Amino acid sequence: MLENSVPSTEPTVTRPLRRSFVKGLLGSTSFWMVGGHAHWAEALAEESQQPYHPSFFTPDEYRLLESATERLFPQDQHGPGARALGVAEFIDRQMETPYAQGDNWYMSAPFVQGPANLGYQLPFVPRDLYRKGLQGLDAYTRQQHGKSFPDLPVAEQDAILTALEGGSVSLGDIPGRVFFEQLRTNTLEGVFSDPLYGGNRGLGGWLMLGFPGARADFMDWFNQDGAAYPFGPVSISGETA
Repeated sequence: MLENSVPSTEPTVTRPLRRSFVKGLLGSTSFWMVGGHAHWAEALAEESQQPYHPSFFTPDEYRLLESATERLFPQDQHGPGARALGVAEFIDRQMETPYAQGDNWYMSAPFVQGPANLGYQLPFVPRDLYRKGLQGLDAYTRQQHGKSFPDLPVAEQDAILTALEGGSVSLGDIPGRVFFEQLRTNTLEGVFSDPLYGGNRGLGGWLMLGFPGARADFMDWFNQDGAAYPFGPVSISGETA
């Protein structure tokens, strides 16, 4: 698969001006630190507390996506899983970005299957991979198990995902392995990206890693001979754990 880039927009149709304005500024930590922009951080924090309504995925697709990502990154003794971290929200937001529409992908024919070292060879951008892949996964689980994926026991869910990873299952036009790799890559991005983009809710992914986030200055901690960093993570928006 091609390298995925973290999206730099928020796909909420009710805030087009905010989306356009933020697009060129979110990458700058200093933007959030200067005076006069506290209301942006406050608005983002308030938004994160509201129930999320997907804009790209249907409710059934979103439910399936939540279940599948949770099995790829389940909650355990080390911390929260993909569902609690908002990974499905992160992926839904990605689907409204140029990345999801393949704007930086070479998508000209011919499309010929070949060795992995030749790279991605399908005529489907990420939006297509998810739409076709989730529909194919739902059809497969209903045919094989008589239930949708979210309604299966976790052992059966894991077996299906393992089969996708191994390439023994195809999802219509989408090879199972291709869909699995897309899903796994975006799941990990959602767990560990800045919370600004919809995932890593409560900075839980960074807390598991001990990652300090978007702090502007670490000079006081250079050459500390392995001393533990004493401060928790902080998002680009100023959110702290």
